[in-house]
This record gives sequence, C-alpha cells and structure tokens, in this order.
Amino acid sequence: MFTATTDKRVAVFLAEGMEEIEALTVVDLLYRAGIPCETVSITNSNVATSSHDVSIVCDREIGDTRFDFDDYDMIVLPGGMPGTTNLGECEDLTDQVRRFAADGRQVAAICAAPTILAKLGLLEGRRATCFPNLQDVLVENGATLVQDEVVVDGNITTSKGMGTAIPFGLAIVAHYLGQQTADDLARKIVYGC
Repeated sequence: MFTATTDKRVAVFLAEGMEEIEALTVVDLLYRAGIPCETVSITNSNVATSSHDVSIVCDREIGDTRFDFDDYDMIVLPGGMPGTTNLGECEDLTDQVRRFAADGRQVAAICAAPTILAKLGLLEGRRATCFPNLQDVLVENGATLVQDEVVVDGNITTSKGMGTAIPFGLAIVAHYLGQQTADDLARKIVYGC
C-alpha cells in the first residue's frame, strides 16, 4: 500500500518510443519512498509504447482538460528514441518545462532527454550530463559537461542513461526526503551493497 511521505508530486512524461526502464525506475523508486508520482502520456491515448514495444498505461493524458501542470512540483523526462524527439516536439510540454525552470521548479531528464533542456536554452552555464553519444548537443548549447552518473545543478537534474536510472531516481528521492532516506532506500533495494 502506498503511503505518502510528502505532499510534493512528480509527473513522469511518456512518449511513443521512450526508454521504459528510465521512466519506470523513477516511478518505482518514488513509490517506494512515498513520493506521489504519476505517469503522463503525451499521446492522444493513456497508453504509450516504449522503444522496445512495451505498452504502458499512464495515469493521465496531457491533453485531458482536467490535467494541470500546476498539480506537480517536478517534471521528469525519460530518454529513448524516438521518445526524446517526441517529447521535444510536444509544445505543451516544452512550454511548461521552460516555465518550471524559470520559476525555479524542479526539472529532471535522463539519457537523451537532457538534449531537450539544452535546445530550450535551459542548460546554458549549468553543469549537466546525458547519454555519451549526445553530449556534444549539451556543449553546443552552453552546458558545462560533467561525466558523473547524475548531475544536480540548482533545480535541474540530469543523468546518463538506462544504467544510471537507479541513481537518477535516488537523486530525486534525496531532493524531496533527504540523502539519508535515499541511502536507506538504496540499501532496501540492494543497490550498491
């Protein structure tokens, strides 16, 4: 049973062709930590299909008239291709990503998805990382490239890819509930032990 440990809410946005491990690892870790989290489809359906043909039934749809970005404290963008391209082409989403970043609200992106933030001009002068084959996009858009698994710079968190999905999710847990809680959760899931 889910027991919320905070009133902060996270939205993980799913597009056709996303990397399901990067999305669902975050959802799983936040659930275990008691952080309310919902998956939001940017398609015209509540189902989004990953780059590996895994269909995920989302909690919400971005086009639903009842959907409101202001219900959330953080936007999370998983990577994958063509998922990242599809997320980047969703104007409703990118407009809100800009607004969240400008307002000092939390934005997190993993794998190829930090390139969306770079192209929006949100990483200029910031430390960031992403999937190794796409790091030039970050540099070309003014980011200071860091080779850490997860990079937190102010209100923006970035990570490298599927293999760093657990530390990425744990960084989000640490943001809301503190490093000790994240460390305790890592031990409970036998991560890094």
